Amino acid sequence: MFVNRDYIYSTFVLLLLASISLVCASNHHKYKNGDVIPFYVNNVGPYSNPTETYEYYSLPFCQPDHIKYKKSKLGEILQGDAAVLSNYNLPFKISIKEHTLCEYTINKQEIERFKKAIDEYYYAEMIYDDLPIFSFIGAVDRETDPENPRYFLYHHIPFEFEYNNDQIIKININTANIKATELTSSEEIKLKLTYSASWAPTNYEFSKRMELYEEFFSKELEIHWLSIMNSFFLVVLLTGFLSIIIMKILKNDYSRYSRNDEEEDSDYQEDYGWKLVHADVFRFPPHKNLFSSFYGIGWQFLIIVCGILLLSLFGMFYPNNGGNMYTAGIILYALTSCISGFQSAKMYKNMGGDKWAWNIVLTATLFIVPLISVVFLSNTVAVTWHSTVALPILTILEVLTIWLFVGFPLTVIGGIAGRRLSGPFEVPCRTKNFPREIPPIPWYRRLPCQVMMAGFLPFSAIYIELFYIFNSVWGHNSYTLYEILCLVFIILLIVTACITVALTYFQLSMEDHRWWWTSFINGGSTGIFIYLYSIYYYIYRSHMYGLLQTTFYFTYMLIVCYFFFILLGTVGFLSSLIFVKRIYKNLKSD
Repeated sequence: MFVNRDYIYSTFVLLLLASISLVCASNHHKYKNGDVIPFYVNNVGPYSNPTETYEYYSLPFCQPDHIKYKKSKLGEILQGDAAVLSNYNLPFKISIKEHTLCEYTINKQEIERFKKAIDEYYYAEMIYDDLPIFSFIGAVDRETDPENPRYFLYHHIPFEFEYNNDQIIKININTANIKATELTSSEEIKLKLTYSASWAPTNYEFSKRMELYEEFFSKELEIHWLSIMNSFFLVVLLTGFLSIIIMKILKNDYSRYSRNDEEEDSDYQEDYGWKLVHADVFRFPPHKNLFSSFYGIGWQFLIIVCGILLLSLFGMFYPNNGGNMYTAGIILYALTSCISGFQSAKMYKNMGGDKWAWNIVLTATLFIVPLISVVFLSNTVAVTWHSTVALPILTILEVLTIWLFVGFPLTVIGGIAGRRLSGPFEVPCRTKNFPREIPPIPWYRRLPCQVMMAGFLPFSAIYIELFYIFNSVWGHNSYTLYEILCLVFIILLIVTACITVALTYFQLSMEDHRWWWTSFINGGSTGIFIYLYSIYYYIYRSHMYGLLQTTFYFTYMLIVCYFFFILLGTVGFLSSLIFVKRIYKNLKSD
């Protein structure tokens, strides 16, 4: 009940803020004929490296006399937003045939900078009425003379606007009418940058205008329903088959144990299997503090993912504005910190722990410290490269303040509540003082082999969806099929629980009672497979390159996989705990 209240409260707050922002946005995006609307230029960067972005005027474009920066929201800053007010003048519903932006001369060094950017397929992002506009800065011709390619800089941009009464619905660039200037090997080149504007009415609703921006770049996000359903039915069959086998084996075990208990003749044979470890199966694992902290954080992460998925179903996240998801994640992490504190302290008390202060500190820092380390490393590289993805120091302080004054205190409050409200750890079997000796275990039943089996099956259920998610996060596609994502996440939890329970049973059948940490590691092993897939995706599916992009990709993917390791490890352990209590309770009742 404690968890549910916190989850409902945080979700209600986020939905309320989303509704208010939506109403305010609709009211403040209405214009009259001829109204001047600010036009911002945001970032430039190589198309293959979405994370590697730089300020627009880092290239030798003509700058306005007085550069003014747009005040970005937290989510936009987290995405590397560095919007600057430009000297484009595009009044509402005023058609422009051709207007000069500026005329200036670039020297040989600036020509080479443009050539290098065009060679790496740099594209620019601009913002008008909070709508994104994307455009490559030029083109290169390698076919005419491969040894001496020709470079062309776009000097005329034809904007096309669609409006519904007094609101702007869509902005596009007519690529057929773009004009270019060839960048030769001259010492100087005179540039004349121009633009035009055309306006056309549409009946599309303002509230759905962001849905039109899924097609900015070539979209490959068309989910193959047949593949998804194939994975779904495969998982259902495998888990059903596994469940039937376990149930049948358990039934035979109960029959055998019951038969042996009733036999009193000389032909009595000694028992074997999981019954023999009933006095050790609930023996607490080593490193109780660390285990309970992982367990509590896993509960928190489960609530966070469910909250984000729920918000996505309500339409809070839309294409080309992933910053909202980052903001929601930060808020949910802070508000659900009490859940991790509660569950960790509850488990720690059941284990008989007495270092309460260390338990709270470990729970509060076990994830946030690695995350801060990754952010510091990535930010250092980004600052060195003068990239806009480097988070401003004020933004970092703002996020740390949220954690310090909201997240950490809630963890302390949750820890106190968990310690005082937790009841006794009820188990059906009494634990002996001295542990039973564990017989030799074959190599194929030890932890490394279990990890391979436990991680592969859940990963096989989600790897198709992972490709599209990676394309969205590390590419230019937009992911909007959140209903399918919810279904895949539910399948992931079910498969993780089933495979972990099965491996726990096989471990106990080998008379190995050390299942606590094993079930957690087996459940979280899917995170290892996700990281291995990220390496494959980077090498064979993406075109990313360079130190900056590589650093961001692999460090942040490491944190994401660590996140899912803790989440799925908690699911695996919890399902195994329920299973173990159940089978030994039934054994006791026989």
